[in-house]
Amino acid sequence: MQETRQVILDILREHGKATVDDIVRELQARRGAITAVTVRHHLNILQKDSLITSTELRRRATPGRPQHMYMLTEKGEMQFPNNYLHLASGLLDELRKHLPPSNVNVILEGVAGHMAENAAIPDVPLAERMHFVVAYLSEHGYQAFYETTDNGYILHTSNCPYHNIVQTHSSLCEMDIRLVSMLLGVVPRRLSHRMDGDQSCSYLIPVTVVQNETH
Repeated sequence: MQETRQVILDILREHGKATVDDIVRELQARRGAITAVTVRHHLNILQKDSLITSTELRRRATPGRPQHMYMLTEKGEMQFPNNYLHLASGLLDELRKHLPPSNVNVILEGVAGHMAENAAIPDVPLAERMHFVVAYLSEHGYQAFYETTDNGYILHTSNCPYHNIVQTHSSLCEMDIRLVSMLLGVVPRRLSHRMDGDQSCSYLIPVTVVQNETH
């Protein structure tokens, strides 16, 4: 990543939230002269890459318009070292060691239910719902998209966010099917599977009549 943008991420990680003025002061202290225009340019790129977001305004102590507060997104947080992989793998190993497979599946179904509930997908017709579900899955690392066929929608996920541990914990694949089912309110049928060497995990979402298009 470009060095200045990495430092901006570091600043937001340290402070939680910051305005353009805050970031300019920090960068000047760490690296010398830099303008607010340059900082805004870097912030726009980071927002485009979904690494930061801006949802609040801070009023100035001096006259002038309120300033946006910037903060890291979940994707931005993932740019920093973490121990999530080892924690998740260790937890799954312990579950398999101490519980029968059926109980492990019940727990993972509960995890899928928790994720679906937090997704807060609006209760809209399936044609609209597909857009929300694809956006949610892509935001969480699945790189999702869909197409329509005469038999229904086909949802593709071209990346597996669990690819580092799914080889030894294939039950996560079943959790994904459950998650897709809960998000869409329709039981999907898997058409392809990355674990089998396919380019994506693809699911048929059956509907009565659809028009052919790609999204």
